[in-house]
Amino acid sequence: MPTPLTYLSGRFLPASEAALSGFDLGLVSGATITDFCRTYRHRLFRHPAHVERFRRDCDACFVPLPTSDETLFAVAARLVAHDAPLLPPGDELALVTFATPGPIGGPPTLVMHTKPLPASRYRKILDEGASLAVVGHHAADPGDLAPPRHKHRSRLHWWRAEQMLPRPGEVALLLDGPGGCVTETAIGNLLVVRDAVVSTPPVGYALDGISLVVARELCASLGVSFVEERLTRADCLLADEMMLVGSGFGLAGVCSFDTVGIPHPGPLTRRLRQAWEDLTSVECSVQSTE
Repeated sequence: MPTPLTYLSGRFLPASEAALSGFDLGLVSGATITDFCRTYRHRLFRHPAHVERFRRDCDACFVPLPTSDETLFAVAARLVAHDAPLLPPGDELALVTFATPGPIGGPPTLVMHTKPLPASRYRKILDEGASLAVVGHHAADPGDLAPPRHKHRSRLHWWRAEQMLPRPGEVALLLDGPGGCVTETAIGNLLVVRDAVVSTPPVGYALDGISLVVARELCASLGVSFVEERLTRADCLLADEMMLVGSGFGLAGVCSFDTVGIPHPGPLTRRLRQAWEDLTSVECSVQSTE
């Protein structure tokens, strides 16, 4: 029976046979840059932008990436072509890519693999909206040595935040310091709508999200103002609407913030959701004919 493939530092292997050395610095020190890109209709969405950010993040964090972009694209295409037919009808793939410095004194590590997109994880927030809860703060300064704008595997703060959530099913939202401004969630960037203007925490205090770029583009196409600014908890409580954007689910509305109800789905949320669906349909249809 065919099994999913994994690309491990130049080799394609059955996923069950792929393994990292216990001395790999990605495991020993958590020195790992990662990326998550999904398919729509079994076509990767905005993959060139993901690769561009991945390389930029590797450079910024001193993680070697000798593999060319052309090879990254070719590997991704082969993995999706091989693994997508193994999915149940209607399901999609998540392509996970990560790089580490490798074992001390050894070559760097590059891993690419797919997994079924965890649709059930996102279905509730897409259908009912996300319930956000502020549970603490993290180092979110642009000059931090684990800078929040780069996508890395240092996830301990998110693990702790999710264990500290006061109510099951909520999504943790973190601050940039004690009593500070909001930043992001573990699954996506935050959008706050006030007086028909969409605001988001500045890149540097939150992830440089590919989906955030898409949201900015869609707002521009709809004639909606989009700005980056520091946002307090009070700003969120005065929001007309709130949304999350992330590669796994696209765009989802927010229905509550620290148990205070947020209008959901708001009119702009509905417009942006429709625009997102239209965009992914068009881009993936064009890609499939190339």
